[in-house]
Amino acid sequence: MMAVVAVFAMPAVSSAQSFSSSINTYSPYSMYGLGELATPGNVAMRSMGGVGLGMYSYTMVNLLNPAAYGNMTRKSFIFDFGVDAGHYRNSQLKSANSLVKTAYNSVNFHEIAFQMPLAKNVGFGFSLTPYSSVGYKMYRDEMSEDILGNIGRVRYQWDGEGDITEVKAGVGWRPFKRFSVGVAMLYYWGNITRNYTSQVSNMITGSGTYSSTTGVDSYVVSNIKAQAGIQFHIISNTKRMFSLGATYDLGGSLKPRVTQSVYVNNLLQTVVRDKSEKGPLRLPQQISAGVFYQDVHVRWGLDYVYQDWGSENADYSESIDKGVVVNYTDTHTLKFGLEITPKAMDVRNYLNRIAYRVGARAGELYQTFGGSKIRQYAVTAGLGFPLRLFGGSSIDVGFEYGMRRPEMVVVDVDGVGANLVNQNYFKVSLGLTLFGEDRWFQRYKFD
Repeated sequence: MMAVVAVFAMPAVSSAQSFSSSINTYSPYSMYGLGELATPGNVAMRSMGGVGLGMYSYTMVNLLNPAAYGNMTRKSFIFDFGVDAGHYRNSQLKSANSLVKTAYNSVNFHEIAFQMPLAKNVGFGFSLTPYSSVGYKMYRDEMSEDILGNIGRVRYQWDGEGDITEVKAGVGWRPFKRFSVGVAMLYYWGNITRNYTSQVSNMITGSGTYSSTTGVDSYVVSNIKAQAGIQFHIISNTKRMFSLGATYDLGGSLKPRVTQSVYVNNLLQTVVRDKSEKGPLRLPQQISAGVFYQDVHVRWGLDYVYQDWGSENADYSESIDKGVVVNYTDTHTLKFGLEITPKAMDVRNYLNRIAYRVGARAGELYQTFGGSKIRQYAVTAGLGFPLRLFGGSSIDVGFEYGMRRPEMVVVDVDGVGANLVNQNYFKVSLGLTLFGEDRWFQRYKFD
């Protein structure tokens, strides 16, 4: 791997720029593997911490559990679209009295999805969502007196960007009133590029002996896996519903095509070296389970997600000489969400028809850095604005504040202590859900 975690191994790393682009994240923890994993779910779900495995709804796309596709009513259609805007802030202790800070803004789409009935109690679902994102940019100036005196000014730079997209298509079937089952195929595709550059400026030797070096790692992902899900409604009547939901994702080899190129430039010549091979990274098996309660005023849910990244990649680690060792670890994530709608059918007061949402999420990153796990926490909130009375279409707004904190603030790198990065971020999401009721499919005798 040419991409390195110098931000952890070299306390002198700094970058204080604030800018924006189409990438979905800005984190040094995305420097390895597939980068930062996205939180699944539409805007309404993510406003409730990301819950929804047991959610029963015929007016909202369920991106978490294919068993929910079977809840579609005849002559209906659901379309969902969402975008995210994020603000990321990273901080790293450089010395006892110096704190390096960076900031970044990003805007990009999050999901395009729809559900439709195929037959009675049988539904089809499709979604296009980001699975993971890579985004970072940093540099370090060489401060060694020997290098400065004999060569000149040397700057080391690291940057990377790219996304892996998940395309999901599945079928859900509800053979009984209280039970549904579903299966889905998930296709992963995308490109990730990571660059490393050592640039020599103000060269004092004048001999052309020393050169600038550029390393490029390119990842191309194209693979599939399967998911199965169930929903069981313990309580199901006209007043309330209490449901259990669970999914199982089949893991397996991701086999990313990794191409490593090194370009060496000096006053005399340019040398290019290319190496391409299949990477050993494997996707995890995932087991998820949750409960969901809903009545005319309140909806709440609790989900648990387990991924065996460590078991699938037990023999795989990433690092370079004098760099932090990055290993893979199993993850556990707990999510909770609550939604309150005062009076969904209030014809006089629109504020009573708005859905008010809050939630929270806690877990860990799927990689360890120098033996340290990275804890992740988030609190969420949101609003659902119905587009018309007695209709299922809505405009949803979501807010999320999150942080990533290493268990060990300082890790050992080749006998030298290196400070890990603390990250805080804030996201604003906007979603549009269009629910086509029966009259969408009626042919009127008179216009």
